[in-house]
Amino acid sequence: MPRVRLDDRAIVSVSGKDAEDLLQGLITTDLDALAPDEARPGALLTPQGKILFDFMISRDGEGLRLETAADQAEALLKRLTMYKLRSAVVLSLDTSTPTIIAFDEPQADGYRDHRFAKAGATVLRSYGGTEADTTSAADLEQLRIASGIAVSGPDYALQDAFPHDVLMDKNDALSFRKGCYVGQEVVSRMQHRGTPRRRVVIVAGAAALPPTGTAITADGKPIGTLGTVRDTSALAIVRIDKAGEAMANGVDLLAGDVPVTLTLPEWTGLAFPTTADEASA
Repeated sequence: MPRVRLDDRAIVSVSGKDAEDLLQGLITTDLDALAPDEARPGALLTPQGKILFDFMISRDGEGLRLETAADQAEALLKRLTMYKLRSAVVLSLDTSTPTIIAFDEPQADGYRDHRFAKAGATVLRSYGGTEADTTSAADLEQLRIASGIAVSGPDYALQDAFPHDVLMDKNDALSFRKGCYVGQEVVSRMQHRGTPRRRVVIVAGAAALPPTGTAITADGKPIGTLGTVRDTSALAIVRIDKAGEAMANGVDLLAGDVPVTLTLPEWTGLAFPTTADEASA
């Protein structure tokens, strides 16, 4: 069964008696809901509510593990150190332990990836070991596209996207029930006012799609941008009010010069509005 080794990930470990209290007051994920056998998505936001760092969080004995992109791990560690102050918390960075992803293998050991579980797929994350390679990486990417799961880098830039843009309000990465955390006031206001307009969509092209970063247009006007691309399939973040209006009026949607069809991930329960006033959270 497919197992993929991700060599571009790193782990920030957070331990000590105040570890959970510190993170609960900083990050978007509600740690009270984090089961011992799962990995949940989460983020540390800017005060303006945009994603500063994103990660998968899981329990590691008495501590917590933040698995993140290797190129942002050191900066995440420094930011957590800044917030730590005199808390009884130990922070460390591990750049050598690989992240192993198993999929289509329900009986494998590991932490169940909550994002894929929401989409009805079984994906398990584990740390360490050598029984994996990168040969199935394309299959994993195709599963991620089909599941409507965006990641920073190819799909969105850090400090540029709100959690709602990348469906964190739908995959349990974003809590509206726990107490305050950095950026919480902004995202709560977006949630309660129903103002999110940009959303992740699954793109199907009539031919091979152009590269990541290509604009998606309606009647010549940009409404979004392609993210991860695999042949005729891709993810994109688009203005769903503009997309809904175009589809309702029979206006062709294009990625470059390729006609495309846009679909909202079924697991989100979202639908394309036909006017801007109908965009829902």
